[in-house]
Formats: sequence, C-alpha cells, structure tokens
Amino acid sequence: MIKAVLFDLDGTLLNRDESLKGFIDNQYQRLNKWLGHIPKETYISRFIELDNGGYIWKDKVYQQLSKEFQISGITWEGLLQDYINEFKDNCVPFKNLIQMLEELKSSNFHLGIITNGYGQFQLDNIKALGIENYFDVILISEWEEIKKPNPKIFLRALEQLKVSPSQSIFLGDHPENDIKAAQNVGMKGIWKKDVRWDSVKADFTVNDLAELVLIIKKLNEH
Repeated sequence: MIKAVLFDLDGTLLNRDESLKGFIDNQYQRLNKWLGHIPKETYISRFIELDNGGYIWKDKVYQQLSKEFQISGITWEGLLQDYINEFKDNCVPFKNLIQMLEELKSSNFHLGIITNGYGQFQLDNIKALGIENYFDVILISEWEEIKKPNPKIFLRALEQLKVSPSQSIFLGDHPENDIKAAQNVGMKGIWKKDVRWDSVKADFTVNDLAELVLIIKKLNEH
C-alpha cells in the first residue's frame, strides 16, 4: 500500500530548462549595459551548454563566460549574485503540477521533496512555484549535509514521514541520483521522462505529472 510520494525538484516538478531560458533572456536584458556586446543568442546558448543541465554550479559557468566574452564592468561574482537573486522569478512548473499535488493531498498521501542543491536557493524556487505548503518534508542536500544518491537522505525523509520504503514511491528525472537511488533503499522509482537519457530501468515512466495519480491508484488496487 503506497502511503507516501516523494519528489525530486529540478526536471521533475520545476521545468528547469524553460525556467533557465527565461532567466538568461531576462538577465541579458537587465544587464545589457555589460552583456550587450555579446549577441543574445550566443550568450543564451553558451550559458546552457556550460550549465550542463544544472550539474555545473554557476560560479564555474560565470567565470567561463566572463573569460570567453571578455565581460567587464561587472564581475563573475556579480553575475552569480544576480542568478541567485533573480532565478526564482523565472520558475516555470511542469504542467498539471498543482492539480497532481491537490489530488494526492486530498487522498491523504504524505508528500516530500528531496533535492540536491543550495538550501535557500532551492527553497526560494519551491516557494516561487507556490507548492511549499503541500509538502510534509523538504530535504535539501546543502542543509542536510548529504546528497542524492546517498541512501541516508532518502531514509531520513521516510523516517520523518513515518513510512517504510515499501510504502513509498519516488519520482525523479535522473537515472542514478533519483531512480536507482530510491530503488536501492526499497522504494519504487518512477522516471519523469527526460530527453537527456534514452532508457531508464524504472518501475514506471511518466511523461506528464497527471499520470502519476493513475499509477498510484493502480498500485493501491492490488
């Protein structure tokens, strides 16, 4: 019997690719005085390339951009601070996010988020999506001092929710950090399809968040 549903954030609830594109576009406009000498499309595409799906922290990205494009008048630290301050204003959810959370909450499921990243930054993004209050537990790797795929962060969340791994499912987009890691502690791993990977050994795969509710209903019918 499934009692708890846990989620990754970036690429699962937050449409990070769309959010990032919106942010970079806005940053380019806002800081045009210092970035205007770079063609906009060049700035955006190079940023996305260096960011590597969010797996490279932005200090490295901005240091590289500053060097390559000879940005002067604003330091890479200044650009990074702008990212930290402004990214939340560009957060785009995946469709059916609120509807799915409403359905799960009204069916009395325990809900949690386990995400890697910087504490305040990730919490700001969760708040920007308007979903903070749906969750009983939010664990962010910086504050927990452990990160996925370490089993301890999954077990900590389950302990706080007072459920066993076999009563829980985890939805995420990363084959190792999310799916395999959740399965390793005894949870069901559901893959939120992502074009970066071909085939992932998950218990189920969803394209749309709305599909999750149906999967859980089926699991609980057996």
